[in-house]
Amino acid sequence: MPQISSKTSKPVLRALFSALWLAFLALPILVFRVNSISGIIEYQWSRLPKLLAAGFLASLLWNYFQKRHLLKQESPKAGSSSAGPPITWADRFLARTDRYRWLSLLGFGLMVLPFFCSPYAVKILTTALIYITLGLGLNIVVGVSGLLHLGYAAFFAVGAYVYGLLNYYFGWGFWVCLPLGTLSAALAGLLLGLPVIRLTGDYLAIVTLGFGEIVRLLLTNSSLTMGPRGIGNIPPPGFFGLDLNEKFRPFLVEHLALNPYMDLNKIWIYLIILLIVVLTTIAALRLENSRLGRAWLALREDETACQSVGISPSQAKLTALTLGSSFAGLAGVVFAAQITFIAPSSFSFMDSIYILTIVVLGGMGSISGVIAGAAVISCLPEFLREAEEYRFLIFGALMVLMMVYRPQGLIRSVRSVCSRS
Repeated sequence: MPQISSKTSKPVLRALFSALWLAFLALPILVFRVNSISGIIEYQWSRLPKLLAAGFLASLLWNYFQKRHLLKQESPKAGSSSAGPPITWADRFLARTDRYRWLSLLGFGLMVLPFFCSPYAVKILTTALIYITLGLGLNIVVGVSGLLHLGYAAFFAVGAYVYGLLNYYFGWGFWVCLPLGTLSAALAGLLLGLPVIRLTGDYLAIVTLGFGEIVRLLLTNSSLTMGPRGIGNIPPPGFFGLDLNEKFRPFLVEHLALNPYMDLNKIWIYLIILLIVVLTTIAALRLENSRLGRAWLALREDETACQSVGISPSQAKLTALTLGSSFAGLAGVVFAAQITFIAPSSFSFMDSIYILTIVVLGGMGSISGVIAGAAVISCLPEFLREAEEYRFLIFGALMVLMMVYRPQGLIRSVRSVCSRS
């Protein structure tokens, strides 16, 4: 009888063990289902063989590609730099392409896209643009300056609650509260930065995490902010006091044959946040290539060397926290106008981690990478909605694959690409 070699049997046994372990972990979720109507537990054992087969094949593929990845790292190709991963054609293309031109073409396409989409799709796109703004702000703090911030959702909440409270108590509109929410979040970032400018690393992360929880608890326990009930009936941004659906939708449907079910009020919010994304992207690009941006990069690489060449680390940290927080306040005002209801539960610690994931997945310090990361994380779960309970399992597997095979993010920082080319 032909004997199975150890090189073949070990990966198979490892894959079998992984499949059994996956089935054990997923058993309460995919096999045991609680029927909330009858109050009994339903056992769906027919899913177990499919789960074992899927786990076995996935583990085999994982081991195969992991082995190939390790062999490529041990024997790099000729001409590639040993200081980092090999530079691909996509990195060179992005490094040499006029980013402003492609952003302009993309912006024009996004302007006309909502007129051909359903209201639900417009809502998803608006949410993605809000998270792009948040990611660009946190990228200044974490990606460019190297300051680990775990309480970024607190500044998001400041902008949203400034609009909600000013409208609830004084009746102020969106356009008045938009700059006020931005300035309030920037002021909160400055006040946080003053006592923590001497902290680095894990200590800074713990303090910012505590600040985010303090803000959430204050919003929950204060009667001024309506506590956990939140603030509702927040009006959307107006357009010279006109009802856009009543005034313009019949004309657009009749003469341009557009979607008769479109909501022009939601599209108006979408266009506003799209303009904000364009402006914040241009601002982030200008800041990254400015003298201040180079000071942030020096702070990220080595704080001691940064101080030795005449750059003040305290000033660089304060400006990064202030400007990054202002982006969150700007997005918070639009977020409150979009959903018309805000509560402290909408700005939890997990929201901060969600925004940080956008920056890490897209690429630390890469503006185009942050935009791509926000689009993927915001839209991919919706595209996988047909997979029902499997969609988060698929999403998690894709995240793991991304962190293993491209840890530098979806799009590597153009500055780092140019420095090695």
